[in-house]
Amino acid sequence: MSATLFDAIGWLVTNDTELGSGSLGVRERAALVVDDGRVAWVGDAGAAPAADDRVDVGGRAVLPGWVDSHAHLVFAGERSREFAARMAGQAYQAGGIRRTVAATRAASEDSLRTNLQQLVRESLRQGTTTIETKSGYGLTVADEVRALTIAREVTDEVTFLGAHVVPEEYQSDPAAYVALVEGEMLDACAPHARWIDVFCERGAFDGTATREILWAGAARGLGRRVHANQLEHGPGVQIAVEVDAASADHCTHLDDADVAALAGSRTVATLLPGAEFSTRHPYPDARRLLDGGATVALATDCNPGTSFTSSMAFCIALAVREMRMTPDEAVWSATAGGARALRRDDVGRLSPGARADLQVLDAPSHVHLAYRPGVPLTWQVWRRGVRV
Repeated sequence: MSATLFDAIGWLVTNDTELGSGSLGVRERAALVVDDGRVAWVGDAGAAPAADDRVDVGGRAVLPGWVDSHAHLVFAGERSREFAARMAGQAYQAGGIRRTVAATRAASEDSLRTNLQQLVRESLRQGTTTIETKSGYGLTVADEVRALTIAREVTDEVTFLGAHVVPEEYQSDPAAYVALVEGEMLDACAPHARWIDVFCERGAFDGTATREILWAGAARGLGRRVHANQLEHGPGVQIAVEVDAASADHCTHLDDADVAALAGSRTVATLLPGAEFSTRHPYPDARRLLDGGATVALATDCNPGTSFTSSMAFCIALAVREMRMTPDEAVWSATAGGARALRRDDVGRLSPGARADLQVLDAPSHVHLAYRPGVPLTWQVWRRGVRV
Protein backbone atom coordinates (compact mmCIF):
# COMPACT_ATOMS: atom_id res chain seq x y z
CA MET A 1 0.00 0.00 0.00
CA SER A 2 1.10 3.57 -0.63
CA ALA A 3 1.71 6.05 2.19
CA THR A 4 -0.87 8.81 2.68
CA LEU A 5 -0.22 12.15 4.38
CA PHE A 6 -3.12 13.82 6.20
CA ASP A 7 -2.12 17.46 6.24
CA ALA A 8 -3.47 20.80 7.48
CA ILE A 9 -5.24 19.19 10.44
CA GLY A 10 -6.89 21.62 12.85
CA TRP A 11 -6.98 19.56 16.05
CA LEU A 12 -5.61 16.01 15.94
CA VAL A 13 -6.85 13.73 18.74
CA THR A 14 -4.22 11.03 19.24
CA ASN A 15 -5.24 9.65 22.67
CA ASP A 16 -1.51 9.49 23.36
CA THR A 17 -0.40 12.00 25.99
CA GLU A 18 3.20 11.79 24.78
CA LEU A 19 2.16 13.17 21.39
CA GLY A 20 0.03 16.11 22.47
CA SER A 21 -1.65 18.01 25.26
CA GLY A 22 -4.32 16.99 27.73
CA SER A 23 -5.88 13.59 28.22
CA LEU A 24 -6.63 13.33 24.49
CA GLY A 25 -3.06 14.04 23.38
CA VAL A 26 -4.30 16.85 21.13
CA ARG A 27 -1.93 18.41 18.57
CA GLU A 28 -2.86 21.60 16.74
CA ARG A 29 -1.77 22.33 13.15
CA ALA A 30 -0.72 18.70 12.87
CA ALA A 31 -0.11 16.07 10.24
CA LEU A 32 -0.34 12.29 10.19
CA VAL A 33 1.07 9.65 7.84
CA VAL A 34 -0.65 6.32 7.21
CA ASP A 35 1.24 3.42 5.64
CA ASP A 36 0.15 -0.18 5.12
CA GLY A 37 -3.05 0.33 7.12
CA ARG A 38 -1.25 1.68 10.19
CA VAL A 39 -0.34 5.07 11.58
CA ALA A 40 3.31 5.56 10.67
CA TRP A 41 4.06 9.11 11.82
CA VAL A 42 2.47 11.98 13.79
CA GLY A 43 3.86 15.49 14.12
CA ASP A 44 3.73 19.14 13.12
CA ALA A 45 2.32 19.92 9.69
CA GLY A 46 5.50 21.72 8.62
CA ALA A 47 7.71 18.72 9.43
CA ALA A 48 5.76 15.97 7.68
CA PRO A 49 7.76 13.43 5.68
CA ALA A 50 7.11 12.74 2.01
CA ALA A 51 4.25 10.41 1.12
CA ASP A 52 2.71 8.98 -2.04
CA ASP A 53 -0.64 10.70 -1.53
CA ARG A 54 -1.79 13.78 0.35
CA VAL A 55 -5.16 14.55 1.92
CA ASP A 56 -5.64 18.22 2.78
CA VAL A 57 -8.27 18.28 5.52
CA GLY A 58 -8.50 22.06 5.43
CA GLY A 59 -8.15 22.79 9.14
CA ARG A 60 -10.71 20.17 10.18
CA ALA A 61 -10.36 17.97 13.26
CA VAL A 62 -9.12 14.38 12.94
CA LEU A 63 -10.10 11.78 15.56
CA PRO A 64 -9.76 8.03 15.98
CA GLY A 65 -12.74 6.13 14.65
CA TRP A 66 -15.39 5.43 17.26
CA VAL A 67 -15.12 2.12 19.11
CA ASP A 68 -18.72 1.08 19.81
CA SER A 69 -18.24 -1.68 22.37
CA HIS A 70 -21.91 -2.57 23.00
CA ALA A 71 -24.57 -3.16 20.34
CA HIS A 72 -27.31 -5.65 19.47
CA LEU A 73 -27.51 -5.62 15.68
CA VAL A 74 -28.77 -9.10 14.69
CA PHE A 75 -32.53 -8.85 14.96
CA ALA A 76 -35.77 -8.54 13.03
CA GLY A 77 -38.72 -6.24 13.52
CA GLU A 78 -39.02 -2.93 15.34
CA ARG A 79 -40.63 -1.68 18.53
CA SER A 80 -41.64 1.91 17.84
CA ARG A 81 -45.04 1.43 19.49
CA GLU A 82 -43.29 0.36 22.68
CA PHE A 83 -41.14 3.50 22.50
CA ALA A 84 -44.22 5.68 22.01
CA ALA A 85 -45.90 4.02 24.99
CA ARG A 86 -42.89 4.76 27.19
CA MET A 87 -42.91 8.38 26.07
CA ALA A 88 -46.56 8.45 27.15
CA GLY A 89 -45.62 7.24 30.63
CA GLN A 90 -45.52 3.44 30.50
CA ALA A 91 -42.65 1.96 32.54
CA TYR A 92 -39.89 -0.02 30.80
CA GLN A 93 -39.62 -3.72 31.65
CA ALA A 94 -37.09 -6.29 30.40
CA GLY A 95 -39.84 -8.47 28.89
CA GLY A 96 -40.03 -6.39 25.72
CA ILE A 97 -37.03 -8.34 24.47
CA ARG A 98 -39.27 -11.35 23.91
CA ARG A 99 -41.15 -9.52 21.14
CA THR A 100 -37.91 -9.13 19.22
CA VAL A 101 -37.08 -12.78 19.91
CA ALA A 102 -40.31 -13.87 18.21
CA ALA A 103 -39.65 -11.68 15.17
CA THR A 104 -36.02 -12.78 14.90
CA ARG A 105 -36.84 -16.48 15.09
CA ALA A 106 -39.36 -16.04 12.27
CA ALA A 107 -36.99 -14.04 10.02
CA SER A 108 -34.94 -15.48 7.20
CA GLU A 109 -31.15 -15.53 7.38
CA ASP A 110 -30.99 -13.17 4.40
CA SER A 111 -33.25 -10.60 6.06
CA LEU A 112 -31.21 -10.71 9.27
CA ARG A 113 -28.02 -10.27 7.27
CA THR A 114 -29.43 -7.37 5.27
CA ASN A 115 -30.56 -5.53 8.40
CA LEU A 116 -27.20 -6.11 10.10
CA GLN A 117 -25.25 -4.85 7.10
CA GLN A 118 -27.42 -1.76 6.84
CA LEU A 119 -26.84 -0.88 10.49
CA VAL A 120 -23.09 -1.44 10.18
CA ARG A 121 -22.95 0.83 7.11
CA GLU A 122 -24.99 3.43 8.97
CA SER A 123 -22.55 3.28 11.89
CA LEU A 124 -19.53 3.48 9.61
CA ARG A 125 -20.85 6.59 7.88
CA GLN A 126 -20.99 8.23 11.31
CA GLY A 127 -17.38 7.37 12.17
CA THR A 128 -17.67 3.98 13.89
CA THR A 129 -14.78 1.84 12.69
CA THR A 130 -14.89 -0.89 15.37
CA ILE A 131 -18.16 -2.36 16.57
CA GLU A 132 -19.16 -5.15 18.93
CA THR A 133 -22.45 -6.97 18.46
CA LYS A 134 -24.28 -9.70 20.32
CA SER A 135 -26.63 -12.57 19.77
CA GLY A 136 -29.50 -12.82 22.23
CA TYR A 137 -32.61 -12.51 20.10
CA GLY A 138 -32.77 -16.19 19.12
CA LEU A 139 -32.56 -18.05 22.46
CA THR A 140 -32.52 -21.48 20.85
CA VAL A 141 -29.34 -23.32 19.99
CA ALA A 142 -29.91 -23.01 16.25
CA ASP A 143 -31.02 -19.37 16.34
CA GLU A 144 -28.12 -18.26 18.55
CA VAL A 145 -25.59 -20.01 16.29
CA ARG A 146 -27.24 -18.38 13.27
CA ALA A 147 -26.97 -14.93 14.83
CA LEU A 148 -23.30 -15.36 15.74
CA THR A 149 -22.25 -16.67 12.34
CA ILE A 150 -23.97 -13.74 10.62
CA ALA A 151 -22.39 -11.28 13.05
CA ARG A 152 -18.91 -12.67 12.33
CA GLU A 153 -19.31 -11.60 8.72
CA VAL A 154 -19.04 -7.95 9.76
CA THR A 155 -16.93 -7.88 12.96
CA ASP A 156 -14.47 -9.87 15.04
CA GLU A 157 -16.06 -8.52 18.23
CA VAL A 158 -18.91 -11.01 18.56
CA THR A 159 -20.62 -11.77 21.86
CA PHE A 160 -22.77 -14.77 22.81
CA LEU A 161 -25.78 -13.48 24.78
CA GLY A 162 -27.92 -16.57 25.13
CA ALA A 163 -28.57 -15.29 28.67
CA HIS A 164 -30.52 -12.23 27.53
CA VAL A 165 -33.89 -13.25 28.98
CA VAL A 166 -35.58 -16.57 29.68
CA PRO A 167 -37.72 -17.32 26.58
CA GLU A 168 -41.44 -17.99 26.78
CA GLU A 169 -41.13 -21.76 26.46
CA TYR A 170 -38.98 -21.93 29.62
CA GLN A 171 -40.98 -19.56 31.84
CA SER A 172 -42.15 -22.41 34.05
CA ASP A 173 -38.62 -23.85 34.38
CA PRO A 174 -35.95 -21.13 34.13
CA ALA A 175 -33.33 -23.43 35.68
CA ALA A 176 -33.65 -25.71 32.66
CA TYR A 177 -32.93 -22.76 30.38
CA VAL A 178 -29.83 -21.83 32.39
CA ALA A 179 -28.65 -25.43 32.01
CA LEU A 180 -29.23 -25.21 28.26
CA VAL A 181 -27.30 -21.94 27.96
CA GLU A 182 -24.27 -23.14 29.90
CA GLY A 183 -24.33 -26.55 28.26
CA GLU A 184 -25.50 -27.43 24.76
CA MET A 185 -26.04 -23.84 23.61
CA LEU A 186 -22.63 -22.67 24.80
CA ASP A 187 -20.91 -25.68 23.24
CA ALA A 188 -22.46 -24.80 19.89
CA CYS A 189 -21.93 -21.05 20.14
CA ALA A 190 -18.47 -20.69 21.71
CA PRO A 191 -16.56 -21.41 18.46
CA HIS A 192 -18.31 -18.43 16.82
CA ALA A 193 -17.82 -15.84 19.58
CA ARG A 194 -15.07 -13.94 21.38
CA TRP A 195 -17.18 -12.95 24.41
CA ILE A 196 -19.98 -14.17 26.64
CA ASP A 197 -22.48 -11.78 28.24
CA VAL A 198 -25.35 -12.09 30.74
CA PHE A 199 -28.21 -9.69 31.46
CA CYS A 200 -27.97 -9.72 35.26
CA GLU A 201 -31.23 -8.08 36.28
CA ARG A 202 -34.55 -8.76 37.95
CA GLY A 203 -36.72 -10.17 35.18
CA ALA A 204 -33.68 -11.69 33.46
CA PHE A 205 -30.91 -13.61 35.36
CA ASP A 206 -30.01 -13.48 39.05
CA GLY A 207 -26.52 -13.42 40.50
CA THR A 208 -26.22 -17.18 40.90
CA ALA A 209 -27.16 -17.91 37.30
CA THR A 210 -24.97 -15.05 36.07
CA ARG A 211 -21.88 -16.47 37.78
CA GLU A 212 -22.57 -19.99 36.53
CA ILE A 213 -22.99 -18.90 32.92
CA LEU A 214 -19.97 -16.58 32.91
CA TRP A 215 -17.66 -19.20 34.40
CA ALA A 216 -18.97 -21.76 31.92
CA GLY A 217 -18.07 -19.35 29.13
CA ALA A 218 -14.64 -18.75 30.63
CA ALA A 219 -14.02 -22.50 30.67
CA ARG A 220 -14.60 -22.48 26.91
CA GLY A 221 -12.16 -19.61 26.36
CA LEU A 222 -14.60 -16.71 26.11
CA GLY A 223 -13.98 -13.27 27.60
CA ARG A 224 -16.64 -11.98 29.97
CA ARG A 225 -19.03 -9.04 29.74
CA VAL A 226 -22.04 -8.24 31.96
CA HIS A 227 -25.22 -6.20 31.57
CA ALA A 228 -25.07 -4.81 35.10
CA ASN A 229 -27.13 -2.57 37.37
CA GLN A 230 -29.33 -1.07 34.66
CA LEU A 231 -32.82 -1.07 36.16
CA GLU A 232 -31.98 -1.22 39.86
CA HIS A 233 -29.08 -1.89 42.17
CA GLY A 234 -28.00 -5.52 42.00
CA PRO A 235 -24.97 -7.83 42.05
CA GLY A 236 -23.99 -7.37 38.40
CA VAL A 237 -21.07 -4.96 38.85
CA GLN A 238 -19.55 -6.95 41.70
CA ILE A 239 -19.85 -10.16 39.67
CA ALA A 240 -18.25 -8.46 36.65
CA VAL A 241 -15.23 -7.50 38.74
CA GLU A 242 -15.12 -10.93 40.38
CA VAL A 243 -14.89 -12.75 37.03
CA ASP A 244 -12.50 -10.15 35.52
CA ALA A 245 -15.07 -9.09 32.93
CA ALA A 246 -13.79 -6.67 30.32
CA SER A 247 -16.79 -4.47 30.96
CA ALA A 248 -19.82 -3.94 33.16
CA ASP A 249 -22.39 -2.31 30.90
CA HIS A 250 -25.08 0.23 31.90
CA CYS A 251 -23.93 0.88 35.52
CA THR A 252 -26.91 3.12 36.19
CA HIS A 253 -27.53 2.17 39.83
CA LEU A 254 -24.29 1.97 41.81
CA ASP A 255 -23.26 2.26 45.43
CA ASP A 256 -19.87 3.30 46.76
CA ALA A 257 -18.67 -0.31 46.89
CA ASP A 258 -19.47 -0.76 43.19
CA VAL A 259 -17.51 2.35 42.22
CA ALA A 260 -14.57 1.26 44.37
CA ALA A 261 -14.65 -2.25 42.88
CA LEU A 262 -14.57 -0.88 39.34
CA ALA A 263 -11.79 1.57 40.18
CA GLY A 264 -9.66 -1.24 41.61
CA SER A 265 -10.12 -3.59 38.67
CA ARG A 266 -9.55 -3.94 34.94
CA THR A 267 -13.32 -3.91 34.35
CA VAL A 268 -14.50 -0.90 32.35
CA ALA A 269 -17.78 0.82 33.20
CA THR A 270 -19.48 1.06 29.80
CA LEU A 271 -22.21 3.69 29.86
CA LEU A 272 -25.08 3.62 27.38
CA PRO A 273 -26.94 6.95 27.56
CA GLY A 274 -29.07 6.11 24.52
CA ALA A 275 -30.90 3.61 26.72
CA GLU A 276 -31.74 6.20 29.35
CA PHE A 277 -32.85 8.63 26.65
CA SER A 278 -35.19 5.99 25.22
CA THR A 279 -36.56 4.71 28.53
CA ARG A 280 -36.67 8.01 30.48
CA HIS A 281 -34.69 6.40 33.27
CA PRO A 282 -32.07 8.34 35.26
CA TYR A 283 -28.73 8.67 33.48
CA PRO A 284 -25.63 7.01 34.99
CA ASP A 285 -23.47 9.30 37.09
CA ALA A 286 -20.35 9.32 34.96
CA ARG A 287 -18.83 12.08 37.07
CA ARG A 288 -18.95 9.87 40.15
CA LEU A 289 -17.25 7.01 38.31
CA LEU A 290 -14.54 9.18 36.82
CA ASP A 291 -13.80 10.99 40.06
CA GLY A 292 -13.71 7.62 41.81
CA GLY A 293 -11.00 6.34 39.48
CA ALA A 294 -13.01 3.97 37.27
CA THR A 295 -12.36 3.63 33.55
CA VAL A 296 -15.40 4.67 31.51
CA ALA A 297 -16.45 3.78 27.98
CA LEU A 298 -19.38 5.09 25.93
CA ALA A 299 -21.34 2.94 23.49
CA THR A 300 -24.64 3.11 21.65
CA ASP A 301 -26.42 -0.05 22.87
CA CYS A 302 -28.02 0.03 19.42
CA ASN A 303 -31.05 -2.29 19.62
CA PRO A 304 -34.65 -2.15 18.40
CA GLY A 305 -36.26 -1.77 21.81
CA THR A 306 -34.45 0.60 24.15
CA SER A 307 -31.77 2.47 22.21
CA PHE A 308 -32.37 2.42 18.48
CA THR A 309 -29.49 4.72 17.59
CA SER A 310 -26.20 4.02 15.84
CA SER A 311 -24.87 7.52 16.54
CA MET A 312 -21.87 7.68 18.84
CA ALA A 313 -21.90 11.46 18.42
CA PHE A 314 -25.41 11.56 19.88
CA CYS A 315 -24.23 9.51 22.86
CA ILE A 316 -21.31 11.89 23.35
CA ALA A 317 -23.67 14.88 23.42
CA LEU A 318 -25.88 13.10 25.97
CA ALA A 319 -22.86 12.20 28.10
CA VAL A 320 -21.70 15.82 28.19
CA ARG A 321 -25.12 17.33 28.84
CA GLU A 322 -26.75 14.70 31.05
CA MET A 323 -23.89 12.73 32.64
CA ARG A 324 -21.53 15.58 33.59
CA MET A 325 -18.66 14.48 31.37
CA THR A 326 -16.39 17.01 29.71
CA PRO A 327 -16.13 16.90 25.90
CA ASP A 328 -12.59 15.50 26.28
CA GLU A 329 -13.75 12.75 28.64
CA ALA A 330 -16.66 11.80 26.38
CA VAL A 331 -14.51 11.57 23.24
CA TRP A 332 -11.86 9.54 25.07
CA SER A 333 -14.55 7.17 26.37
CA ALA A 334 -16.00 6.69 22.87
CA THR A 335 -12.59 5.84 21.41
CA ALA A 336 -9.85 4.70 23.81
CA GLY A 337 -12.41 3.75 26.47
CA GLY A 338 -14.27 1.52 24.02
CA ALA A 339 -10.97 -0.08 23.04
CA ARG A 340 -10.25 -0.88 26.69
CA ALA A 341 -13.74 -2.34 27.06
CA LEU A 342 -12.80 -4.72 24.22
CA ARG A 343 -9.27 -5.19 25.59
CA ARG A 344 -7.80 -3.84 22.38
CA ASP A 345 -4.71 -1.64 22.03
CA ASP A 346 -4.64 -1.37 18.24
CA VAL A 347 -7.74 0.85 17.91
CA GLY A 348 -9.07 3.94 19.67
CA ARG A 349 -5.84 5.91 19.24
CA LEU A 350 -3.88 7.61 16.47
CA SER A 351 -0.26 7.05 17.37
CA PRO A 352 2.46 5.12 15.50
CA GLY A 353 1.61 1.44 15.22
CA ALA A 354 -2.13 1.85 15.71
CA ARG A 355 -4.58 0.72 13.07
CA ALA A 356 -5.31 3.63 10.73
CA ASP A 357 -8.99 3.98 11.66
CA LEU A 358 -9.81 7.67 11.67
CA GLN A 359 -12.52 10.19 10.99
CA VAL A 360 -12.38 13.77 9.80
CA LEU A 361 -14.96 16.12 11.30
CA ASP A 362 -16.36 19.06 9.38
CA ALA A 363 -15.40 21.18 12.39
CA PRO A 364 -12.15 22.56 13.79
CA SER A 365 -12.23 20.52 17.01
CA HIS A 366 -13.88 17.57 18.72
CA VAL A 367 -15.70 19.94 21.09
CA HIS A 368 -18.22 20.60 18.30
CA LEU A 369 -19.61 17.08 18.77
CA ALA A 370 -21.36 18.31 21.94
CA TYR A 371 -21.42 21.99 21.00
CA ARG A 372 -23.47 21.25 17.85
CA PRO A 373 -25.63 18.28 18.92
CA GLY A 374 -27.56 16.49 16.23
CA VAL A 375 -25.51 17.94 13.37
CA PRO A 376 -23.86 15.27 11.16
CA LEU A 377 -20.24 16.40 11.47
CA THR A 378 -18.43 13.31 10.13
CA TRP A 379 -16.88 14.41 6.83
CA GLN A 380 -14.64 11.46 5.94
CA VAL A 381 -14.04 8.02 7.44
CA TRP A 382 -10.94 5.90 6.89
CA ARG A 383 -10.60 2.29 8.02
CA ARG A 384 -7.29 0.43 7.91
CA GLY A 385 -5.96 3.36 5.89
CA VAL A 386 -8.65 3.13 3.20
CA ARG A 387 -11.35 5.74 2.77
CA VAL A 388 -14.74 4.15 3.25
